[in-house]
Amino acid sequence: MEALSAPELPEGPEWQYEPKWDGFRCIASRDGDTIELQSKAGQPLARYFPDIVEELGKLGAKKFVLDGELVIPVDGDLSFNELQLRLHPAASRVNMLAKLHPAMYVVFDLLSDERGTSYIDHPLRERRQRLEAFAGRYFDATDCVRLSPATSDLNDARRWLRTMGGGLDGIIAKNLDAVYEAGERTGSMQKIKDLRTADCVVGGFRYASKGRVVGSLLLGLYGDDGLLHPVGFTSSIPAAERAALTKQLEDLREPPGFTGRAPGGPSRWSTERSGEFEPLAPKLVVEVQYDHFTGGRFRHGTRLVRWRPDKAPRQCTMAQVEHESRSPLRLIA
Repeated sequence: MEALSAPELPEGPEWQYEPKWDGFRCIASRDGDTIELQSKAGQPLARYFPDIVEELGKLGAKKFVLDGELVIPVDGDLSFNELQLRLHPAASRVNMLAKLHPAMYVVFDLLSDERGTSYIDHPLRERRQRLEAFAGRYFDATDCVRLSPATSDLNDARRWLRTMGGGLDGIIAKNLDAVYEAGERTGSMQKIKDLRTADCVVGGFRYASKGRVVGSLLLGLYGDDGLLHPVGFTSSIPAAERAALTKQLEDLREPPGFTGRAPGGPSRWSTERSGEFEPLAPKLVVEVQYDHFTGGRFRHGTRLVRWRPDKAPRQCTMAQVEHESRSPLRLIA
């Protein structure tokens, strides 16, 4: 079951609010000794998360189907980069990573219980009650399978969104009367993100895959070390402005562009071209809109709001996003 994007939290007694975890969505099923993990795209995940398969095997229930999110805690926070590193073809590499940083499975729905009874056609209010009872009976067997919190208090949801904005991927609002509609996006399940803005230095750019025009701007922020570190990109440049902007950028080419770490680290948008860019003198500043900052970078592509010729590049510091570092792990401690 998938969520529709919504601009704000819906209100009313029929709504339940849950954290939107920044991980891999996963259906976990067990039938006796057989445990399977499946992505929302239907791909098998068990080979990449042998630690979670082992932990699910510790539960006293020999049958179940759960819906949840795979996350990896690192140094008291969640690391999406560590999740991506798990998707490796070598089992030895996966096993090494699993020992170094064990994953966690955060469960938010019960689709079938230990008796094999399916609850897909039952309303969420009943599924949640049964999930909480199921968790109470079995989750104490491991620290790596956790119950995701849920609340019907709108103020709680607003507080999560406000204080956990950088650690969470938003809030999910679910209609308590809704059944589980697999593969569907309906108004009964909505995702809400806390959109914010930041002023960033343009430290470089990449050409579009076709044509010699700018495709994306590489964004940087100054750290406490005084160095300009890459934090993400924006590609929402109006087509009519690309040609003129390309000439302006080409006139500003000057290495190294970024004086801190190099662009092209692991991310959801990494490609074979991720390490290739045209470095720029740190003179241009743009304001961008973003939804999530974690691990020292914007997790998704940002939206260009406006150019800031009035802003000095040295004013574009990590302090703008320092509040984003609060860890959501306390919600499941």
